[in-house]
Amino acid sequence: MSSIEQAVVIGASGGIGAALATLLADRGARVHGLSRRGIVPDARLQSGTIDIEDEASIAAAAAGIGTAAPVDLVLVATGILHAEGVTPEKSVRQLSAASFERYFAVNATGPALVAKHFLPLLPRDRRAVFAVLSARVGSIGDNRLGGWHGYRASKAALNMIVRTLSVELARTRPDQICVALHPGTVATPLSAPFQSGVAAERLFAPETSAAHLLDVVGRLTPADSGRIIAWDGLEITP
Repeated sequence: MSSIEQAVVIGASGGIGAALATLLADRGARVHGLSRRGIVPDARLQSGTIDIEDEASIAAAAAGIGTAAPVDLVLVATGILHAEGVTPEKSVRQLSAASFERYFAVNATGPALVAKHFLPLLPRDRRAVFAVLSARVGSIGDNRLGGWHGYRASKAALNMIVRTLSVELARTRPDQICVALHPGTVATPLSAPFQSGVAAERLFAPETSAAHLLDVVGRLTPADSGRIIAWDGLEITP
């Protein structure tokens, strides 16, 4: 990961985000760790606040980093699966406009606005990566179980946003790469209520998932832009 001199991790106080930020710092990168509360787990990180449900906050965070030293990697490690008033639906009878609005605000609209304000921080003259954490359940072609309507739909929307961004970048900044990454099932509060049916070897510690994801990022080329790629390097069907 020596090519990553400066990185931004959004959601750096969460399980996967914190592990990604720490591992990047271990590998010698200067890391800006952004989170809603501005709390980061490692004193080596340049901490800052960001609220991805507030575009003014996103714009201010990007401006705070500035363009003096271009950013080689932006990782958006935010997301919502369950929260107060929001839980994955098991039946169409459980659908609500309020939960859909929250899923889309955090999982799709927020990352799209991050792209709007943070892509200009990437260098135009060399390889750089903009990556968002998505999920295998956002795959339309791979959906055989149903349920989780709002979460699935918001992650499918995120995957489409990534694909659309990649088309634009290919025309304007061909060395830049925009991808969605599936981290696997990770032992964090996000997945805690749903871990009981996951085989032990498929439930990753955040540090394990982060190492897999950064290995994937290190191998990306512009030909990968727009894809949904799992922790093992395999592409996921949109």
